[in-house]
Amino acid sequence: MSDLFDSDGAIYMAGRRDPAGCRVGLFGVPYDGTTSFRPGTRFGPAAIREVSSGLETYCPQLDRDLEDLAFADLGAVAIPFGAPEPVVEAVRQAATAVLALGLRPLMLGGEHSISSGAVAAVAGQHPDLALVQLDAHADLRQEWLGAHHSHACAMRRCLEVLPSQQLLQIAIRSGTREEFTELRQSGRLVAIERMTEALRPLRGRPLYLTVDLDWFDPAVMAGTGTPEPGGFLWSHFAELVAELRHHQLVAADVVELAPHLDPSGVSSVLAAKVVRSLLLLLGTP
Repeated sequence: MSDLFDSDGAIYMAGRRDPAGCRVGLFGVPYDGTTSFRPGTRFGPAAIREVSSGLETYCPQLDRDLEDLAFADLGAVAIPFGAPEPVVEAVRQAATAVLALGLRPLMLGGEHSISSGAVAAVAGQHPDLALVQLDAHADLRQEWLGAHHSHACAMRRCLEVLPSQQLLQIAIRSGTREEFTELRQSGRLVAIERMTEALRPLRGRPLYLTVDLDWFDPAVMAGTGTPEPGGFLWSHFAELVAELRHHQLVAADVVELAPHLDPSGVSSVLAAKVVRSLLLLLGTP
């Protein structure tokens, strides 16, 4: 594992470096090489870890405590500089290694282009994997600014490695005309009012949840590279968490935090609280 992860730096609260006896493996990917508007998501994983100590380990909604969960913070994936393809491959290898340890992966980004590597690894273990996306943007472009692994193409690349082709895109509010035509015709677009109803048939299926933090409204998540007005609040995310208690969540990621764009630090704290909920959901037997 030492050649895949750099374990220097901060650690998410209540975590440990040694994966022995753990249920969840958290790791960061500090990459923003295809950012097309405002950079800075490479600092996201470190910021989430650094502010996590400002939160309680106990989650009132789930009535669970991180102190009772054995999870490993494995550090940052050792990624090459430059093009996204080698980074996505490094992510796939890292997620595969986490799974080989018997852990459920939770990845911190970094930009959204990294998700397809983790989805590919998890789908290799769970061929019937279903993918649930929280995002302001459809991310269904074939390419963007000459890159096929751009963050604007994240879901297109995920679909290519998802055998089930089961993707729910929750309350997407931005994209091209072509993307929205596909969203509507495919039936993958789910209105916020139908979120719980749409997820219920997936109970019992292995789920991967990808959380692009720009899904939240810029009023509460200013620290993201491509903010989009008209987003959602913690109460909406809590509604999702309540439904996920009935699901088999096997992996997740939290991406697109650009902490330096929010000097207040509130965006980083919100991201860290999302991570706390996901850790507790993933750690449930």
